[in-house]
Amino acid sequence: VQLQASGGGLVQTGGSLRLSCAVSLRSFYMYAVAWYRQTPATERVFVAAISWSGHLTSYADSVRGRFTISRDNAKKMAYLQMHNLGPEDTAVYYCAATSLYSDNVAPPRREREYDYWGQGTQVTVSS
Repeated sequence: VQLQASGGGLVQTGGSLRLSCAVSLRSFYMYAVAWYRQTPATERVFVAAISWSGHLTSYADSVRGRFTISRDNAKKMAYLQMHNLGPEDTAVYYCAATSLYSDNVAPPRREREYDYWGQGTQVTVSS
């Protein structure tokens, strides 16, 4: 397994969670990482992405200001800190990685740009 997402769970509205993505890819520091989420009723949608060094990030409008993506290249980890969660955030969250983009461009948002995927972690927000 090259990407392993964890940290999901059940939280009340307004609560917080931090998702983690453990990456076993060689040269992790040369991969952009993204988080996506999917519900039974929707396709997988983009949540956030971060460039190699972490100096460039991108967020979906629905989570900007509430979620923060980060990474620790030394530990080969990526994170998604989520605050002020609502029922609309309930989904399976996936982390993904791609080496197709340099550190000087914004990390991609399109799902097809990512070639490594984790198995997903369930986040459930109760109202």
